[in-house]
Amino acid sequence: MLVISVICSFRKLTIEHITHILYIPAASVWFTYSLPKIIPITNNENGTISDRVRHFEAKLSVVCLVNVKFGEMLLYGLLLLSLSFWTSHSVFKIPLKMFAGKFNASVQLDLRPLRKNQSAVESGLSLASDPAGIVDFLDMINNLKGDSGRGYYMQLVIGTPGQTLNILVDTGSSNFAVAAAAHPYITHYYNRALSSTYQSSSRGVAVKYTQGEWEGELGTDRITIPQGPSGTITINIAAILTSEGFFLPGINWQGILGFAYPLLARPDPSVEPFFNSVVRQTGIPDVFSLQMCGAGVSASTTADPAGGSLIMGGVEPTLYQGSVWYTPVLEEWYYQVEVLKLEVGTQNLNLDCKEYNSDKAIVDSGTTLLRLPGNVFSAVVEAIMQTSLIEDFSAGFFDGTKLACWMRGESPWRLFPKISIYLRATNTSQSFRITILPQLYVQPVTDIDGTLDCFRFGISPSANGLVIGATVMEGFYVIFDRAQKRVGFAVSTCAENGGVPFAEIAGPFLAEGVASDCTSGVPLREPVMWVIAYALMGICALVLIVLLILLILPCRRHRDGEITDESSLVRHRIK
Repeated sequence: MLVISVICSFRKLTIEHITHILYIPAASVWFTYSLPKIIPITNNENGTISDRVRHFEAKLSVVCLVNVKFGEMLLYGLLLLSLSFWTSHSVFKIPLKMFAGKFNASVQLDLRPLRKNQSAVESGLSLASDPAGIVDFLDMINNLKGDSGRGYYMQLVIGTPGQTLNILVDTGSSNFAVAAAAHPYITHYYNRALSSTYQSSSRGVAVKYTQGEWEGELGTDRITIPQGPSGTITINIAAILTSEGFFLPGINWQGILGFAYPLLARPDPSVEPFFNSVVRQTGIPDVFSLQMCGAGVSASTTADPAGGSLIMGGVEPTLYQGSVWYTPVLEEWYYQVEVLKLEVGTQNLNLDCKEYNSDKAIVDSGTTLLRLPGNVFSAVVEAIMQTSLIEDFSAGFFDGTKLACWMRGESPWRLFPKISIYLRATNTSQSFRITILPQLYVQPVTDIDGTLDCFRFGISPSANGLVIGATVMEGFYVIFDRAQKRVGFAVSTCAENGGVPFAEIAGPFLAEGVASDCTSGVPLREPVMWVIAYALMGICALVLIVLLILLILPCRRHRDGEITDESSLVRHRIK
């Protein structure tokens, strides 16, 4: 067992994987013995072996035939009409009435009766209250609290009788986990003994993030969402019993709510994630959308936290302005998207697009910053230093070890350039651009003795791929349309100051000069690689068993006592 542990730790697998070795049929072992010759195995820095499979979709175009006779008649009519305008020199002006005031539908008008009779939908998404009373988007507005520095959370009522807790909304994981024991940094926790509807599954679970980890026990219980779909829902819940670096000083939440796909669920994908349970039990559309309104709010403020909205079941039009642009979800584990290029100001970084997507590019509300692969981060910092109006800037600001401070009232944002991310559109020959202004990535933190305003850099290097975190998401209304495998972006109505938005969106742009696939060569997705890894371990195990038998049998009479295996599990690193 110790030898197998050493081999598998070299592959960065968990001991849990090893226990499954003996269950592999001989046929599977023979089949996968030749498979690694075709599919290269790549070690992931996260502590798991992951893979990526690029799917291609064939799209049909519909050709519309136009009646030739009708077209000729229409052409003659237009020629006669234009001739009459030319001979009379007439000019027709149509007056437009503009509304100069600021319109807030959620405050000034009750749109429920109108929306219940509204039959139209936008891009196949639900935009109205459900006539059955299951969903009312207006009631979900402002159901989030928090900011990018401490995360965005919502209230859930768990158990019978109900226990109210604040739960962090995280699109980069798939477990619903709550504190089930006292911790110095939280004020209260979920007491399973007080809930008559809690049922333990007697299964342990452990999750490790980029920062922090926890261990606990799986079970089920009933929940209600005060500002969400109506009714009681039975969900899988992980009771956090021990943690390290997960609950931090100053937070106001006691658990995490993973909105990603089942493939990220721990200990395995059979644990149905929260939103999958909500969709299945309530019948709402498999869509949710996020507006996070903490842009420009100090991460260390002691005042009431900023807010936001989590709309479950569709899209709330009053939360965004302009058009919604969609990018495909490449793989249903994280919300993995394809980044084509980055610009700082008007300067294209001119990197190979595969560098932006190595080893993945995801949209994750649970990550505070915009995180970039090492080479991309270095190129962005260099471009900012070249285009910034600041002549001498400390490198400590960019690596996160120092704050940049100005006299109170001075605005540093005019000194920094915009940053643009190009995403592949659903029409894969096109792209669109999301742009964040300095107000989003040069973030206020605190003041010094009342005379200085200090800021931090909202971008950091990453060893785990590109992460579009809260730094970027705060500028946009982000739609996770799981039903159609796409993520949508529109400019948020709350990310602005004096009517000037902190974010921009534009398109379409031709994706010419960019590879048709910017993700090839990236490690394959985890579950397939697990099968391959199990097969390899099975082959090793068969050889080792024979060797161990040959070694142990001669010494059998001289061996006694109990053998203990103290090797520990290699934790899954989610982000």
